[in-house]
Amino acid sequence: MNLLLDTHVALWAITDSPRLPARARELITSPRSSVWISAATIWEITIKHGLGRGDMPVSGQDALRYFRDSGYRLLAIEPEHAAAVADLAPHHQDPFDRMLLAQALTEPMRLITHDAMMARYSDSIIVV
Repeated sequence: MNLLLDTHVALWAITDSPRLPARARELITSPRSSVWISAATIWEITIKHGLGRGDMPVSGQDALRYFRDSGYRLLAIEPEHAAAVADLAPHHQDPFDRMLLAQALTEPMRLITHDAMMARYSDSIIVV
C-alpha cells in the first residue's frame, strides 16, 4: 500500500514521538507499505521552521535527511498535482494540505493525517 504522510504524522514518525498513534505506526512499519513524503512536506517544514514555529522541531534539511535515512520515498510535485488542487472542494484552506490531498488523490495513495477535516475529501484518507 502506498502511504503519503501528512507533515505532522511524518515528523512524529521520524522523531519517534508518543503523539504518533499506534494505528499510524503499524501502517508505516508494515512490510506491505511504501511510505512517501511529499516535496510539499519538506517545503512546509522549511518555511515554518524558519519562522521559528515550535511545531516544526527540525529544519527542512534535517527532515529530508531523516526521511531518507528512514527509507521513505520522496514524491515530487508534478504539474498534474498542482492542477488537481483546483478540483478540491473548499473544505480546507491550508495550501500545503491541499497539495498533499491533490497528490494523494491523483496518484492514488492513502494519505495518513491527524486532521479530521481532510477526511471530508475521500474515504481513502486515513485519520489517525
